[in-house]
Amino acid sequence: MIRLKKRWQGREDLKTKVRKITLLLEKQYGVPRKKGSGDLLDILIETILSQNTNDRNRDEAFRRLTTRFPRWEDILKTKTKSIVSAIRPGGLAERKARRIREILNWIKEREGRLSLSFLKTMGSEEIEKTMGALKGVGPKTVHCLLLFGLGRDAFPVDTHILRIGKRLGFIPEGMNAEKAHTWMDPLISKGKSLSLHLNLIQFGRSVCKAKNPQCGVCFLTNECIQFRSFL
Repeated sequence: MIRLKKRWQGREDLKTKVRKITLLLEKQYGVPRKKGSGDLLDILIETILSQNTNDRNRDEAFRRLTTRFPRWEDILKTKTKSIVSAIRPGGLAERKARRIREILNWIKEREGRLSLSFLKTMGSEEIEKTMGALKGVGPKTVHCLLLFGLGRDAFPVDTHILRIGKRLGFIPEGMNAEKAHTWMDPLISKGKSLSLHLNLIQFGRSVCKAKNPQCGVCFLTNECIQFRSFL
């Protein structure tokens, strides 16, 4: 009983910590708002292209893909090598091209058209089970669909947020990104997933950089276990 109580208290402490970090980030950067109502299929393809690359390369790959193939139907009518050529700036082009083609085929066979609008009628757990069964669609991709496409409480964890979470101490040091999605869900206050996700990304780009964190100007040092370890 004592051990369970301590574990419960530990999770509550982390929840309080995440709430405080969320508020401090909002004080620094403001409360971000979702831009538009992004198309679910666009979000899915963009997220697949973002795997193992940076935002600049992802955006270039997506721009080239949609320029060469204005309709997703066009991808199903072309050869895989043409898709590979279009998305090459995003890296892992052959693997991503195969996965995109397979997923589009799956959607077309299921729905008779290339649309993910059927997800709007599903619960979040059902979406995770249905989409997570597809190759190339991991927890991050599903959470991006839930958060950016459907406006639900979901928190995508990429390598940057994983790094920052471990530095600040709300993600365990040995945890990988896949497990971190389940770990984070109960720690984030209702309605704050978008704010925390986008503000942590901005924080990681401007302050808590991967190779050269700007600890001297950081406004979260009181919450950072890595910073305290240097003292």
